[in-house]
Amino acid sequence: MPDDALVYATIRRRAIDLARSSDRRTIREESSGPSEPWFSPDVEQRETQRLLEEAVKEITPIYRDVVVLKLWGDLTFQQIAETLGIPLNTAASRYRYAIEELRGNLKGVLL
Repeated sequence: MPDDALVYATIRRRAIDLARSSDRRTIREESSGPSEPWFSPDVEQRETQRLLEEAVKEITPIYRDVVVLKLWGDLTFQQIAETLGIPLNTAASRYRYAIEELRGNLKGVLL
């Protein structure tokens, strides 16, 4: 039979090893940060953005200019009319026609 001192020393040494191992695992898991989600909402947003960009490229160029200036340039219809050298009502109607074309291009693609 082993000596009692040897049994206690072995148990103590194993407990210390187990605690150190557990501490290292905890530190490693905490330092790696949260894991990436499998399905990221960013993927869906990027796909929607890509579809919108393609749809904008497909509309009539004179309408596309107005849409780009209005939505991405954040210009008013007055500013768009001045920039393109067209009447104010023409800028507004081109925007309306552009939106109708976009809806048609995106029908069934986006909710």
